Parts: sequence; structure tokens; C-alpha cells
Amino acid sequence: MAEFTRHTLDTAPEASKPLVENAIAMFGMLPNLTATMAESPQLLEVYQLAHIRFQETSFTPDELNTVWLAINVEHACHYCVPAHTGIAHRMGVAPEVIEALRCATPLPDAKLETLRSFTLAMVRGRGVVSAAEMQAFLDAGYTQKHVLEVILGIAQKVMSNYVNHVAQTPVDAAFAKFAWAPAEAAA
Repeated sequence: MAEFTRHTLDTAPEASKPLVENAIAMFGMLPNLTATMAESPQLLEVYQLAHIRFQETSFTPDELNTVWLAINVEHACHYCVPAHTGIAHRMGVAPEVIEALRCATPLPDAKLETLRSFTLAMVRGRGVVSAAEMQAFLDAGYTQKHVLEVILGIAQKVMSNYVNHVAQTPVDAAFAKFAWAPAEAAA
């Protein structure tokens, strides 16, 4: 497989430099994902914007992280599961929720479990969900707006998960303690 370049602020294409600076300011370091995405300023810009916009949705921190981690685990992203585990801890998500998401086991909160299940139905069905899945989501207190916001979260995570798969992005030292492998690979 081709080895992908991980840029620094100095080596990044000119159009990526302000985006790399944004990431450094946000994380206090240059995440390997950003360093890899920097090769394509367009991808990096859209990814960062999607990340910001998804955080501006009507979802709570627990809900944001439920969507992120459900997708990351479903896509078996070796990089994003540890990174979003660290983010979830930083955002105050309960450890038992984080662990259930990482292990793909039912969540202790029924509404969050409905969100996780709906997100997975959307990912697995490539946007096609059954009437029953949609109704269960709405019956849990979510709205059509939330359906659209889940789609935004999926779009964001597809970008990062796919980049990490093709580039084999190394997990950053800051997230190494949250290393993860799919259950079948760990067994």
C-alpha cells in the first residue's frame, strides 16, 4: 500500500497551512489525521467545517459522541475510535457510555441507545432506513432535524474513517492509551 505523507506546518501545501494552524490551536498539537489530510486542502477544509458544524447541531455532548463513536466502531477505524474516546472523556461523557460504544454493546440510556441504533441503521443501509426504524427514532423524542444532523455526522466520519483506512494513520500519542481494535480482531 502507498505510504501517505504526514505534513508538518512547514511542509503542508500553502492552502492547508491556515487549516493546520487551526488544528494545532484546537488540539495543542498537530493530529496525524490533520497532517495526512493536509495533502488535500479541500478535504481538510471540508472535514474541519463538518466537524465544527456537527458540534453546532442540536445534539448534546453525549449524543454527539454516540454518533461519532457508533460510526467509528462500525467502520472499524483504528484511529478515530481512540481519538474520539479521548474527546468523549474530555466532553464529560460517562465512562460506561464510552465503554459500551467502544464495545458495540447496548447503552445504559434508552434514548442514546435509540440514537446509536438509528445511526447504525443509516450507515448500514447507506441512508435507507425502514419505517419502523424511523418511527422508533422519532418516538424516542428525536425529530426530522435530528435525522438530518445524523447524516451530517456520518458525512464527517466517512471522510476521516476512509482517510485513516487508506493512509493507515498512526494513532497520536495523546490517544494511544485508548487504543482499540475490533472485537473479532482483538479475540
